[in-house]
Amino acid sequence: MTKALIVTGASRGIGAATARLAAREGWRVGVNYNSHADEAEAVVATIRGDGGTAVALRADMSDEAQIVAMFERCDRELGALGGLVNNAGYLGGEHRIEDFDAARMRRLWDVNVVAYFICAREAVRRMSTERGGGGGGAIVNVSSMSADNGGIGPRVHYATTNGARNTFTYGLAKQVGPLGIRVAGVMPGVIDTHFNDDFDNAGRNERLGPLIPVGRVGVGEDVARAIVWLLSPAAGYVSGTLIKVNGGFF
Repeated sequence: MTKALIVTGASRGIGAATARLAAREGWRVGVNYNSHADEAEAVVATIRGDGGTAVALRADMSDEAQIVAMFERCDRELGALGGLVNNAGYLGGEHRIEDFDAARMRRLWDVNVVAYFICAREAVRRMSTERGGGGGGAIVNVSSMSADNGGIGPRVHYATTNGARNTFTYGLAKQVGPLGIRVAGVMPGVIDTHFNDDFDNAGRNERLGPLIPVGRVGVGEDVARAIVWLLSPAAGYVSGTLIKVNGGFF
């Protein structure tokens, strides 16, 4: 690999693991973050320490102008784009439908769905073999098993956005396949990341771990390996599909 890759939400968890693994596979990695600058810079430092190429790219996924600027900086500092991992997400708290807040839902939709469209738009413009003069590439959308099972009760709002991500993955693959771009997705199950820190992450892992058929809670690297494979030439005939990285737990 000699092309650039942008991983959104890459300062921690699945995104950070993906950025590190992709760099080891030869990608020049744009490590996107919003509020965790120190952690993003630590990911970049690790990649560079291993001989790879990476830059930290700040952009709020709810701000279109910042997303566009992130891609433009990637053009300048990392060169031709060959991949995008749409990973950044927002949980939006936990609340029941009786306490539904429309303003909060709009922000959730902006970060979890609209930003996926904007990032994909910018990536397709650069990678398209037909319209942009690019060399093709791959887009991987990170969703969640909650898209299929509705998530836990107080997170139905978050689960709904993941359903939209899945639909986007299927439809976009059909649209941009003729442009030399593959689109696929991953659906993580129970993963031990910072995403759940505000909601008793340790207790959640202890409760759910024994229920998972493979016998453990997943970690970011489990998902990263699937993502980096989907980006690679080894997955050259894989598009319009979603891989469940869930340890067998539905």
